[in-house]
Amino acid sequence: AVIWVAPGLGVLLYVILGINRIQRRALKLRRPGAELPMSRPNVGVIASESEGRPKHDPTSRPPGTEGLPGLERLLDRVCAFPRTRHNKVEPLENGDEAYPAMWRAIDEAQGSIALMTYIFDRDPSGDAFVERLKAAVRRGVEVRVLVDDAGIRYSFPTIIGALRDAGIPHARFLPTVLWKAPYFNLRTHRKVLVVDGRLGFTGGINIRHGNRLDLDPRRPIRDLHFRVQGPVVKQLMQVFVEDWQFATKEALRGERWASEPEAAGSCLARAVIDGPDEDLDRLRWAYLGALAAAERSVRIVTPYFLPDASLVTALTVTAWRGVDVDVVLPARSNLPYMQWAMWGQLQYVVDAVRVWLTPPPFDHSKLMVVDDRWVLLGSGNWDPRSLRLNFELGVEVQDADLGERLGLWVDRRIEGARRLNRADLDARALPVKLRDGMFRLLSPYL
Repeated sequence: AVIWVAPGLGVLLYVILGINRIQRRALKLRRPGAELPMSRPNVGVIASESEGRPKHDPTSRPPGTEGLPGLERLLDRVCAFPRTRHNKVEPLENGDEAYPAMWRAIDEAQGSIALMTYIFDRDPSGDAFVERLKAAVRRGVEVRVLVDDAGIRYSFPTIIGALRDAGIPHARFLPTVLWKAPYFNLRTHRKVLVVDGRLGFTGGINIRHGNRLDLDPRRPIRDLHFRVQGPVVKQLMQVFVEDWQFATKEALRGERWASEPEAAGSCLARAVIDGPDEDLDRLRWAYLGALAAAERSVRIVTPYFLPDASLVTALTVTAWRGVDVDVVLPARSNLPYMQWAMWGQLQYVVDAVRVWLTPPPFDHSKLMVVDDRWVLLGSGNWDPRSLRLNFELGVEVQDADLGERLGLWVDRRIEGARRLNRADLDARALPVKLRDGMFRLLSPYL
């Protein structure tokens, strides 16, 4: 309507908002082709098996890792990394379990520590990380810390001063100042800690005191993180090495940064990289492929749920095929406008998909479990910012034991939740419906 009624303003708005400048800008900023100390085997390439990818062989996997063949072939084609064997993946709930495990790993580090996160608050929990990283530097450990420049601004003063005073090598991902405002959309939302190239941590947990529920914080946040061992840890390190070189132009070379992790378990796993550059749409394809391959159940846990039309259709079709689809959301979001937009969007899936609202505290967990045998964990949300604008990192895992364990974890979340139905949406007052609909229209920019 704006374009037709006010052509001049409409053209201006199209130039500002309508052109996909994000992908172009990201490709330019990341300087594809820059030399890296390690290289991905399939960077940015969608290839067929005849073009050099390893062929899918379902008989070669260890017992307990029976996967979804169609989904495996899809991810073999679109992901930069191959699937690896002999991994171990352990869930860590909230900062209560994740932080002590991460602190212990940092305290025991002998060679290198690579830490990348979106939010790094300067609070008691953030200070605890700084002190341990400082001690590691003094022991002669090579330490690198990469924090997103927008994410550090959730606390004031920021953590940068503490890192600088402690002598910890650090960098900010795409510093945002007034004349570089467009970079505000290109954030690294990845959370990675790799110690000595052998032990990794990734998932959804930021570094902030609210994640320590055992200490009764003022603004508690529930979340889920994972401790990872095995060959897939090298892929996590590769992601950090690329992002660190992009931010600092320093190439991390040598055995400390390129060691070979030892076999640790029976999980099949690979890193799934997503971002507004050569890795665009990898998470979206993983979501779509998992929904298409599901045979019995799909469980999705996410703090922000704003799927686009393709994902809405896939969710509905999956449910109509007879697959049990459960979407678990927080009843009260930490961002009111996101909750309004979600309520405006839920009308398109609530008739086919079971939607559950968990009570406070706010649940920031991100997880997808398919048929209790395939898991996608990591930093990505089901919203346009994660799927189009942020740099995200996921890990796909095939393992029946882990799938069943996480399936039961989601079921426990559902037991304490309230199911949302069509009557709840229809009962909203007209002004509320209009508000929610308006914010739904703005969802690509939220």
